[in-house]
Amino acid sequence: MSSLGEAFRTAREARGLTLSDAAEHIHIRSVYLAAIEAEDWPAIGAPVYARGFIRAYARFLGLDPEEAIARFAERVPSESPSQVAAAMATMAATQPERQGPSFGAVAGILVALVLVAFVGYEYYAYKSGTDSGAGALATAAPPIAVAPSPSAAATSVPIAAASAPGGAASPAGADANSPGHDASGAAEEPSPGPVAKDQLQIRLAERSWLRVVVDGTTALEGIFPAGTIRTFSGKTAVVRAGNAAGVDVTVGGRALGAMGGSGDVVERSYRLSQPE
Repeated sequence: MSSLGEAFRTAREARGLTLSDAAEHIHIRSVYLAAIEAEDWPAIGAPVYARGFIRAYARFLGLDPEEAIARFAERVPSESPSQVAAAMATMAATQPERQGPSFGAVAGILVALVLVAFVGYEYYAYKSGTDSGAGALATAAPPIAVAPSPSAAATSVPIAAASAPGGAASPAGADANSPGHDASGAAEEPSPGPVAKDQLQIRLAERSWLRVVVDGTTALEGIFPAGTIRTFSGKTAVVRAGNAAGVDVTVGGRALGAMGGSGDVVERSYRLSQPE
């Protein structure tokens, strides 16, 4: 049986190729290919390099790569894991002819993909009214823990009949015929009346996601169009808005203005009646 190096040289010459021809095709320096054919393993360096070169050269010449590696292993002992790690750390310096995308280019592409994903998530979060939407979460006062009360009442006054844009997701349990869900089920009034001292009224100057909890019970939740007015009665209320600049609040007849900035997700607590 011919030696390992002779097998490579014979296969190359049978194809009418020079060492330079082979090196150009597989991007391995011709000096290393010559070392393989001469079985001059120290000229290649660490065995991990030699195995990689042998496998690539064998595939190119139509030889069995695994058989070539096995014959190489009979002559050269395997190195320790620490030697393999050290050799792999300098692989780029020993193969300057190998072509491929640079690390900087790959890193730039990954950063761009992450930025695109982040912007898309922020936009979705803003539309859905989640905590991850654009803008900081602002809290006027700590939420007031109260026991659920069945006496909470809310009146709904539609100013501009409109529905959410096509494809907008509605919260679970929302009425399919309206852009949001009024948990109280109160009857609608023909026009908004004055706000009593124990009432809270919300007016939307812009489209926004809302959740209103009155006396511990969710009275309203959904996405509502500009022009919507909702009035609630009870002792305490917690209002959470997905676009705070478009949500004006009036408590007990006193107008408090917009809940926050454009695109901000804001939650505020209000006391509607004084304790007895």
